[in-house]
Amino acid sequence: MSQRTTTPRAELHTHLGGAVDPVIMWTIAHRQGIRLPVKDYWDFEDMITIGPDKKNKDVDDMDKKYYHLTELIQSSPEAIEEAVHSVIGGGYRKCNLVLQELRFSPMKRNRTGERDLDFIILAALWGMRRAIVEYPQVTAGLLVCLDRSFTPAQNAITLEKAIRYSGDGIVGIDIAGPDRSNFSMEAHAPLLAKARKAGLGITVHAGETGNLDELRYVVRHIRPERIGHGLAAAKDPKIMKEIVKQGIVLELCPTSNLRNSTVKDVAELRTITRTFIDNGVRMTINTDGPEMYRTSVVKEEEFLLTENIMNAKEIAQCTKWAFQAAFVRPRKETVVKKR
Repeated sequence: MSQRTTTPRAELHTHLGGAVDPVIMWTIAHRQGIRLPVKDYWDFEDMITIGPDKKNKDVDDMDKKYYHLTELIQSSPEAIEEAVHSVIGGGYRKCNLVLQELRFSPMKRNRTGERDLDFIILAALWGMRRAIVEYPQVTAGLLVCLDRSFTPAQNAITLEKAIRYSGDGIVGIDIAGPDRSNFSMEAHAPLLAKARKAGLGITVHAGETGNLDELRYVVRHIRPERIGHGLAAAKDPKIMKEIVKQGIVLELCPTSNLRNSTVKDVAELRTITRTFIDNGVRMTINTDGPEMYRTSVVKEEEFLLTENIMNAKEIAQCTKWAFQAAFVRPRKETVVKKR
């Protein structure tokens, strides 16, 4: 029997494609008759996880190697329901995640139009509802991802679906995906403004890969409540001041950043994180995808402590900020206890 952790935690930055236990993914793939490139389970697990012995060249390298297969396996209403259900329950059992926000791209799971987007989203919502009935201690919400690989017109379709189901558990919008030369954040600004008007929370992947110009545009013109990663901000004191002034919260994913080479080593990660702390930037601690990176929020906290990147008081503060910055509101009985 695993030891129960009692500190209530919240995770705001988890991609469904990297969050499902490989055993469940293996079963889903076989049940759907997906032809896998390997026949042995252990080869499959190694194929869809990024352990400490692996390092990707960049985020694009990671996306091509890992997400292509995991998103394919999750590309049916039945699969996505099971996937969402498993992540929310697993997060509570393993880390006492009493608040979870899980993000995914419906358009990357409809097999190029073969599957209906509405059914994909409804199945994800049903998986979430099942989980919070089974685990009534948990509050959960889903974020719908627009993607840099899609056109503004395609992303507009996804946004309309998110707005349609905003009263059913879709709580926010994200723009995700590796950098693309033909992607324009400016062209997507009207979509994000529409999402905000509809009451959805806004977070954007920006500054993860060092694109400081895009990050500046996001902070000054999109003005999201949160930013995914935001590492490049550490290079610009002025933009950090604007982030603090606006109350934008950064969603840090330490292990992911190391294994995707967005930071070169622990020393650089420590420098960036301490720069944020010294400048009063609010942050949350996340996994990006616990199963893909073989981590958890608890392990991320332990890593930050062990490597002298944060102390216990700073980690506890990040936990409080996570509850405060969530788009889904926590249950009234949820209290962040002292360690």
